[in-house]
Amino acid sequence: MTNEDLLAGEDGLHRPLWASRHDDLREYYDTEWGMPVRDERGVFERLALEGFQSGLSWATILRRREGFRDAFAGFDPDAVAVFDEADVERLLEDTGIIRHRGKIEATISNARATLALRGADGLGARGELGPGATLADLVWSYRPERTPMPRTAAEVPTVSAESTALAKELKKRGFRFVGPTTMFALMEAIGIVDTHLVGSHRRGCSGLWAEDGTPLD
Repeated sequence: MTNEDLLAGEDGLHRPLWASRHDDLREYYDTEWGMPVRDERGVFERLALEGFQSGLSWATILRRREGFRDAFAGFDPDAVAVFDEADVERLLEDTGIIRHRGKIEATISNARATLALRGADGLGARGELGPGATLADLVWSYRPERTPMPRTAAEVPTVSAESTALAKELKKRGFRFVGPTTMFALMEAIGIVDTHLVGSHRRGCSGLWAEDGTPLD
């Protein structure tokens, strides 16, 4: 059965249309998108980038990624948390990033919120995480019991009960630019859910989900 939402590349591999338009998007799709990211810095980086992506295309963010890393100290939350107003003004002049005051200030405040999580109690989907837990631990606690199994682009969700609950907790903990849709995009990007289309050569690449959508681990 032909799927018009999957395109065979010159290498014979099937990818969704969004990942077939440019070399950088194809490389990102083939090597990174949907692979598990479980470290605090890695999750903080992707949360920040998803926030900057709001209202823009992912290609716009991806092509400035190294600029973002340079501007935000490699997304080390300890370093970003001490940024001050002078840093905000500096970043507003940085052509290597998206110069949006609200998103810049949110990234700094989100770094501070990330640090605060380390000493917090009652974190996570079941409230079982305590002092010593990280942003990554909190985000991964919202992994669902099943992953979607979309066959067409129209079947790919943009929000879920888990992303809505995650957004609610993060907002409660002081995070900004973390709405349910943005958090679902984060969950897709770091492997918490697998929304690769059935038939894509990357379906199941995270190693976390069985063919029927149930968890392997």
